[in-house]
Amino acid sequence: MTEETKTAPTKPAKKAKPPALEDKPFEEFMSEHFTPSLEKALTEQGLSEVKLEFKKAKIPVTGYESSPECWQIIGELGDRTFYLYFLEEDISGQKAFSCTTKGEKPSTLESFMIDERKVTLDLMVLFTLKRLNGQKWLARN
Repeated sequence: MTEETKTAPTKPAKKAKPPALEDKPFEEFMSEHFTPSLEKALTEQGLSEVKLEFKKAKIPVTGYESSPECWQIIGELGDRTFYLYFLEEDISGQKAFSCTTKGEKPSTLESFMIDERKVTLDLMVLFTLKRLNGQKWLARN
């Protein structure tokens, strides 16, 4: 046998996996995936007046007026408003939450999703729903 006939058969090339949704650029992920998924989840909870906006703005909590702008999801649920703050342009970065009713200014800023090592679209939606449910905005107890 010659050297040429002893070569091992070639293996088929592995198909490259498409990148995960969470690996997309921050603004694209938030506007094209997270915001629509959250809106759908909120309407599935029986909320009829759901308005979500993704924008860069100042944090409206007293004491944060001089802080730089950050990306936010502002959710209006009738006369109630919640804010998800993304202090870094990264879904795995620092996040915060605040809420208010009847157009008042939020009074507290709470940390949000601080213990998660891997942040996914489903987890972000789930944690938002859990936080709103803790506020008794989804299910009345």
